[in-house]
Amino acid sequence: MDIKEIQSLIKFVAKSGASEVKLEMEDIKITIRTGSTSSSTPETTIVQQIPVAQAPSAAAPAAQAPATTQEAASPAPSDSKKGDDDSKYITIKSPIIGTFYRKPSPDKPPFVEVGSSINKGDVLCVIEAMKLFNDIESEVSGKIVKILVDDSSPVEFDQPLFLVDPS
Repeated sequence: MDIKEIQSLIKFVAKSGASEVKLEMEDIKITIRTGSTSSSTPETTIVQQIPVAQAPSAAAPAAQAPATTQEAASPAPSDSKKGDDDSKYITIKSPIIGTFYRKPSPDKPPFVEVGSSINKGDVLCVIEAMKLFNDIESEVSGKIVKILVDDSSPVEFDQPLFLVDPS
């Protein structure tokens, strides 16, 4: 089970109104708990990896990689070049699910562009979640190398938004 499937499952459970869902497979155990029925947002989400006691199958490393460290089977040559290029950059990820906006309002300029220098605490974008606009601030100083999401696009929790060169 990869991270996208887990995120879809979390969204489905949150929308369904179920208070708790447990999913156990050979190499993964997921428990998703939402708040009381009066709360419309998930209160806690727990994802646990359980190591497989027997020899892992070929699918097990791929399923374990997103939720644990980035220890995956050796990537294909084309992936390793991209990974090496991006490894020197810091990835700023979405802290919430919502709609990504690069501008504070339609008639204003974007918060940042590729090449913009940023400091810790600078607002990089806004994510709308449940009619609330949340400023997403930088936790690092550096230079924006790449903007990974289009304006007005839906974003998932932990989805990469920006690549920042910290040097």
